[in-house]
Amino acid sequence: MSGYFYSHRMQLVDSFGRVARKLRLSVTDRCNFKCDFCMPLKPTWIPSSEILTFDEISRVVKILASMGVSKIRLTGGEPLVRREIEKCVKILKKVPGVETISMTTNGYFLDEKAAALKESGLDSVTISLHSLKPERYEQIVGRKDAFSKVLSGIKRAQAVGLSPVKLNCVVIRGCNDDEILDFVELGRETGLVVRFIEYMPFDGKNMWNPDRLVTGAEIISKIEEKYRIERLPREHGSTSLTYRIKDGSGTLINIITTMSQPFCRDCDRIRLSADGKIVPCLFSRDDYDVKKLLRNNASDEEIADFIRSAFMKKFAGVETLLKNGEVEPLIRPMHTIGG
Repeated sequence: MSGYFYSHRMQLVDSFGRVARKLRLSVTDRCNFKCDFCMPLKPTWIPSSEILTFDEISRVVKILASMGVSKIRLTGGEPLVRREIEKCVKILKKVPGVETISMTTNGYFLDEKAAALKESGLDSVTISLHSLKPERYEQIVGRKDAFSKVLSGIKRAQAVGLSPVKLNCVVIRGCNDDEILDFVELGRETGLVVRFIEYMPFDGKNMWNPDRLVTGAEIISKIEEKYRIERLPREHGSTSLTYRIKDGSGTLINIITTMSQPFCRDCDRIRLSADGKIVPCLFSRDDYDVKKLLRNNASDEEIADFIRSAFMKKFAGVETLLKNGEVEPLIRPMHTIGG
């Protein structure tokens, strides 16, 4: 790692030999949208006093970085509703061993925040955009004034130099699966990296069922109706398959096949919830409260041992659940853990 050294004996390793390199860091469970496939009708928010402070977040990140975690992605809820989130970015950017900081956002506040985030050290951003039809989009997110603001935020992110700028589109049968080619064309026209994501059972309204799942194979088949594409080598630990349109434009398309073709065997992620719980896997039903240690004067060594023990309990992954038929709707709402 550039400019930073750690002992391989300190690596964060689970019982399957998978090494953590990436942290999904939820900074809040709150959101200004009410997306059908994420937010319950009446969400129960975490009390503010239970949310980790920036100093507490920084301490956990320092400990994780000492064990080789080098890539941080800020999530929520909606991270941009967290007050002074750019201050958090600046703090984390200074942590020895942290190489990149990215963010997943709904983009509503991005137009006004992008420049400050870039100046504070944010490297890249991914914006959730589940339809290019204004009325449909605003119905999905449950907010009438959203579409134009999000588009402005996407343009602003590109203008200030955040790179790459990606779009997340959860594809749901009967909802937005007729827009796949429209999203691909948007990517060709703008240079945005479009990421098509299979519908997962984390919706707050318990709507998920296998019939609404549009698989990665279906998405690729639809794209190939219009475009010649080539699959690129998959990066170790990546959650996606990457394709390039063979027209000289360099347009990239990501397909996240969590349900039909998961990549649990080399997963390199660990998660920290907004209220200080270590979540070894997105599909975990278990979590481990590190906040108690943070607020009870535990040493860094004690916290590191606790995290190491929690990560060791990371299970094989969604592949095992699928094989055993154990995937059920609403494992936990997505807003409580972060994408």
